[in-house]
Amino acid sequence: MCRKHLLGEHLECHMFAGHLAKGRGIQGYLDNNLLEPSSVSDRHDVLAKEIGKRGFKHKSPLKKVSLSSYSDSQVNHAIDKEKAESDLRDRCKVCRLLGKDKWNGRPVQKT
Repeated sequence: MCRKHLLGEHLECHMFAGHLAKGRGIQGYLDNNLLEPSSVSDRHDVLAKEIGKRGFKHKSPLKKVSLSSYSDSQVNHAIDKEKAESDLRDRCKVCRLLGKDKWNGRPVQKT
């Protein structure tokens, strides 16, 4: 994933963590395949590690993610990672040119 999308997704993790901490509605995010509540913290950690590997400093620990306001089906919602990755590559020439990304544990190239 390109630098712009790496940093953007990292920002989204913080946004979602804040949203979840306040118990706000998430059904629209789930319906649009944008959020996997149970994975926000783990995804943030993966992105933060990648940010460091690319030579950036990560100075924003994630707020504690509280899922107690949500149903089991919402908490356990899983996004279609292959479709999300495909959509990203369809939208971003740089991501497409990089060829492989960290999404599924594959090597990443610096941008």
